[in-house]
Amino acid sequence: MTKRVFIWVAHPKAGSLCAALADAYQSGVEANGAETIRMDLSEMDFDPHFEGYGADTPALEPALIDWQGAIAWADHVMVIHPYWWGAMPTRAKAVLDRALTPGFGFKYHEKGAAWDKLLKGKTADGIITSDTPPLIDTLLYQKPARRVLKNQVFGFCGMKVRRVVQIGSVKLASKKKIRSWFGRMRRMGERAALS
Repeated sequence: MTKRVFIWVAHPKAGSLCAALADAYQSGVEANGAETIRMDLSEMDFDPHFEGYGADTPALEPALIDWQGAIAWADHVMVIHPYWWGAMPTRAKAVLDRALTPGFGFKYHEKGAAWDKLLKGKTADGIITSDTPPLIDTLLYQKPARRVLKNQVFGFCGMKVRRVVQIGSVKLASKKKIRSWFGRMRRMGERAALS
């Protein structure tokens, strides 16, 4: 059975380093025979306004329905985003708020604090680009973006996390260093396709 991989570039600007790194990851996936669906946040049209779940929650726009469809279709999910103020960009977080909904990503039990993880059986990779060097982010800030993606997004919904990596410092990186990141992304994509 052919592996199915969903790649989500969660950067609000087209032509970003995140998009180029996703290209390398995707080439590794496809070179090993896996199918891909890719969505770029920069091309998604939706209202990021969110007031919480309830009876008056607005219907999802086509872009968010397509995003849910790609998650449902995939065996493996890869999310790549920049690190802004300790987290993913607002529009990326809005996709999670609006589309990773109760009944799709998870389902709370009627009594108690337990929940069902509705995306079990899927695996995931997370990639975060940052100007903050990853070691400094780990020592000073305790890697908040990596923890959120691993635990509160992938893990909360039941996806088995393969890797969540932070790449940086982008601001200080030489061209040679950036080229090495492309190789690393391609290798991650190859492993995603084969395992």
